[in-house]
Amino acid sequence: MSATPAAPGNPARPARPARPARPALPVLQADCSNCFALCCVALPFAKSNDFAVNKAAGTPCTNLQQDFRCGIHTRLRDKGFQGCTVFDCFGAGQQVSQVTFGGRDWRAHPGTAGSMYEAFPVMRQLHELLFYVTEALTLTAAAPVHAELRRAQTETAQWTAAEADALATLDVGALRGRINTLLLRASELARAGAPARKKNHRGADLMGARLAGADLRGANLRGAYLIAADLSGADLRLADLIGADFRDADLRGADLRDAVFLTQAQLNAARGDTATKIPATLARPAHWSA
Repeated sequence: MSATPAAPGNPARPARPARPARPALPVLQADCSNCFALCCVALPFAKSNDFAVNKAAGTPCTNLQQDFRCGIHTRLRDKGFQGCTVFDCFGAGQQVSQVTFGGRDWRAHPGTAGSMYEAFPVMRQLHELLFYVTEALTLTAAAPVHAELRRAQTETAQWTAAEADALATLDVGALRGRINTLLLRASELARAGAPARKKNHRGADLMGARLAGADLRGANLRGAYLIAADLSGADLRLADLIGADFRDADLRGADLRDAVFLTQAQLNAARGDTATKIPATLARPAHWSA
């Protein structure tokens, strides 16, 4: 930055020191074409309603092809791998593959495999935190905590650019705790504007609950178990949905516009239809009914 020009007869004023550049945010959406199928290798899964078989961490899924693509990608639900369709790495896969390891894949460079598999879960948590912080910064009512959120965003983004050895030293739990405090405050500020009585169902067991047509505007549903719950026609505007489990929940005709911290993975896990209202930033899942 150049110095401010001096007025005639006045000494030149010193230039203001340039602000340090904020690190660019990584892409927070999965780009499987630039990932070495890390979710299909690094992570374990157990035979259940979500997965047809058991798989140990660090072992490639039997459906994984040599080009790092899934051999049953278009038939995952039919083949018993519904869990794959609701997993979201928030872009951590390509970040580890192309940035942390500079495009060196674990097949051509087997010596990278162990540290790559260890880095991926840490990076996923960082990207998930960035996703939530970025959304919190769009909440106008949360302006009182925006400055702190931006500082947290900068710190987290810097960690996403760190080398694998450095990522291994990060206490991601402590970072998550600090950021969660800010997200809670942002949520409270945003939900304060909801006209309905704000119900607190944080962490509640609402599996199979009959909530059809319920007015849940501004409700706290953080971490709630809503597996197979009937939320058809429910109003979830301004509800805090961070970590809520929507597997097989009925969202047909529900209104999720302006829901706080709703993710694509949560929608993918649920059942909905063309009458379900969702935020413009998310996509209507292909398996939802007409």
